Amino acid sequence: MEDPIQLKEEGNKHFQASDYEKAVQSYTRALKLSKDKALQAVLYRNRAACFLRKEEYAKAASDASRALDINTSDIKALYRRSQALEKLGKLDQAFKDAQKCATIEPHNRSFQETLRRLGANIQEKLHIQFSTDLRVQKMFEILLDENSEKEKREKAANNLIVLGREEAGAERIFQNNGVSLLLQLIETKDPELILAAVRTLSGMCTGHKARATAILHHLGIDNICMWMSVSHEEISLAVCSLLQTISDCLLGQGKEEHHGKEEAVVLDTKKDLRMITMRLLDMLVSKKVSGQGRDQALNLLNKNIPRKDLKDHDNSRTIFVIDNGLKKILKVVGQIPEMPDCLPLTENTQLTASVLLSKLYDDLRCDPERDNYRVICEDYIKSKIDPQNMDKTLHAIQMVSGVLQGPFDLGNKLLGMKGVMEMMVALCGSEREIDQLVAVEALIHASTKLSRATFIISNGVTLLKEIYKKTKNEKIKIRALVGLCKLGSAGGTDYGLRQFAEGSTEKLAKQCRKWLCNTSIDARTRKWAVEGLAYLTLDADVKDDFVEDEPALQAMFELAKTSDKTILYSVASALVNCTNSYDTKELVPELVQLARFSKQHVPEEHPKDKKDFVVKRVKRLLKAGVVSALTCMVKADSAILTDQSKELIARVFLALCEDPKDRGTIVAQGGGKALIPLAVEGTEVGKIKASHALAKIAAISNPDIAFPGERVYEVVRPLISLLNTERDGLQNYEALLGLTNFSGRSDKLRMKIVKERALPDIENYMFENHDQLRQAATECMCNLVVNKEVQERFVADGNDRLKLVVLLCGEDDEKVQVAAAGALAMLTAAQKKLCSKLTEVTTQWLEILQRLCLHDNMEVQHRGLVIAFNLISADKELAKKLVETELLEILTYISKKEDDPKKQHIINAARDCLTKCMDYGLIKPLSQP
Repeated sequence: MEDPIQLKEEGNKHFQASDYEKAVQSYTRALKLSKDKALQAVLYRNRAACFLRKEEYAKAASDASRALDINTSDIKALYRRSQALEKLGKLDQAFKDAQKCATIEPHNRSFQETLRRLGANIQEKLHIQFSTDLRVQKMFEILLDENSEKEKREKAANNLIVLGREEAGAERIFQNNGVSLLLQLIETKDPELILAAVRTLSGMCTGHKARATAILHHLGIDNICMWMSVSHEEISLAVCSLLQTISDCLLGQGKEEHHGKEEAVVLDTKKDLRMITMRLLDMLVSKKVSGQGRDQALNLLNKNIPRKDLKDHDNSRTIFVIDNGLKKILKVVGQIPEMPDCLPLTENTQLTASVLLSKLYDDLRCDPERDNYRVICEDYIKSKIDPQNMDKTLHAIQMVSGVLQGPFDLGNKLLGMKGVMEMMVALCGSEREIDQLVAVEALIHASTKLSRATFIISNGVTLLKEIYKKTKNEKIKIRALVGLCKLGSAGGTDYGLRQFAEGSTEKLAKQCRKWLCNTSIDARTRKWAVEGLAYLTLDADVKDDFVEDEPALQAMFELAKTSDKTILYSVASALVNCTNSYDTKELVPELVQLARFSKQHVPEEHPKDKKDFVVKRVKRLLKAGVVSALTCMVKADSAILTDQSKELIARVFLALCEDPKDRGTIVAQGGGKALIPLAVEGTEVGKIKASHALAKIAAISNPDIAFPGERVYEVVRPLISLLNTERDGLQNYEALLGLTNFSGRSDKLRMKIVKERALPDIENYMFENHDQLRQAATECMCNLVVNKEVQERFVADGNDRLKLVVLLCGEDDEKVQVAAAGALAMLTAAQKKLCSKLTEVTTQWLEILQRLCLHDNMEVQHRGLVIAFNLISADKELAKKLVETELLEILTYISKKEDDPKKQHIINAARDCLTKCMDYGLIKPLSQP
């Protein structure tokens, strides 16, 4: 059995060696074994010292208190508790402990100094608190006084928001009845004051669970939802942000918090989170809620209910929403804006609800959960189908349409329900325009898969053509056209699988472009023209005509910049088609022959899908201003900007970045900034595509211009994500070029690259057989060795980093030699230890050095001579060793050359080496040549 005293001694040794984690482990084991109270006090005291060094101040204070419980006059424990409390911001308590220490040992300078410092800090804190309290009081007086000048009120409101974002200011507002006063500001009904109050409350809640919970209970979730329900867009958005901040705190997300006592309080957040979820679900079906408010409720549900990481097995929040709110979400997607009983909606509401349906479905973990979801949908839709009541049935078809835009597999199953497909076809033939409108939209969403589309082609095309010819309503006409577009493109990019006769697809596209450019038609209807083009641009003739039509492109880009975000996916799809940035399967010639022999269909490439046509289309799009449209699309703070949409946008950006000449234009129009969020969030493919586009920009652009300010540090991680054997060689190469460019800018950037653990990956590529990859990795390392931490890794024992660089200096590839010799020159100049280590890593070191000094490439030769000078300067014994070799003859030969402006730096480097040898007395002076 272990001995507590021995463990204590072991802990002391670890503490002296600065290994505080192991010291804590030893003291903890000793505490479990020891029954001796005096020894326990010492162990607690010692463990408190470890926690102080580890900056775990709450634990340090706790252990010091335990030691004092056993021995109240333990001065070391008392002082350690004082230090911990000071760091926790509890200055009054820290002062009391320091005072006791000074009383026990009045002549101890350290105690006296601590007392003086704490006294001064307390005075300063009181002064700040007093002045802050006065400022807060003054601000509220100005804001609540109706006779105050407008300018004064605006200034007070802004100051209050700023104060709420600071921890000290937020606490003073909270302690001085600030929440009640902010509530009074909200009740004034003045939009400016409401915004100021809500934003201040958001700042006060950020990163502070206890305060956020108290504010939630004080305001009341019903009030918060009521404020979010208003039609004022800015207020609704600000309240949504407040509720998101509160939710983040309750879920334990956001910035880390250290609030002393709060850590001891166990807050039951599940009840509050459930209450918030229930109120948000109630908002979805309330007629009192504005379209803006409904959108914000849906956005909050989209953001907070499904799991962020599927590795987390707890999907209880999703199950709760399905059981308590799935029918409410279905009711929203089943709304028909043209009918009088419709809930207030915006153009984004129903698609946001479809996205939520999709996210909830994807978050389910097993078949029984999915079956339950399907049964709820089926039962609810069945309850709405009533042949005697067409209005009710319309809502059912609209729901199926909404589900098809969300979880498509489920939507397909719902289409198979008895009577649904027949009802859709029957509604197409109805005399009522509203019936036709809903049925046509449902048909469009239903015909997404080839098999389903084939069924509709045989049944629905005739109906759609009839509707298109007969109706005078532009809204229905354009939707019927989109249905035909979608059916016409069911063969995808396969030239041999055209569904319609030659030329029909181009005619449909021409009509879509005509509607798109017609500004007299409402935006919602013009959006359908883009939807049509998203399908038709799979045809190469259509995409070629489309990019030639600049007014149509401009009209599409303008629509993409509007508040209607439902268009994002269609615009992104059309652009992916125009730039051919979709995935294509490579055809194996042998398999093609085999398929033809067995009379199987072989996909054919359209002549206009060849590379030179694609390049021309990309140039046209750039000229028309595609980058500013894409940048605007990325900024959409809406659940409608799904991961799939982000992937499409990333694909387009990558296609646009293909030509290095265009990258400056992309950067100038904000493309570099827009790519960063795409590389961080989204599908795996989307993140890789965005990272690759960033690498292309980073490889040749000035980072200060392409990614100004702190943004450049956000680009490092996406670039490093491409240094992976699963990525292709081009992605590896361009990522290395980007990192080389970055590492040559500043030490802060070099430090960021090191912290992101990129060094092992860069070293791996230095071993690559591929010349360009090896060269790029070596050049990157050449820039990184300027950093102190990288140098220390070369100095450390037990690695072959230095050996690798020395051997790379002996490579035949000149560019690799230049980079490796540069790295070695910098390393040997910065770290003298590496000079002696260099002679031990390989027996070829001298031969390699001599080859460098005699190299035909002046850049390599100069770097070789600098390495020689560094070795000579580092140590007299090493210099003696070098003088005894052929290197002396090489240096003498170079230094005797006549002065030549082109080679002077090389001649001078050789002469410097000889001068150093003369200083050591290893050689005698020579007469000048």
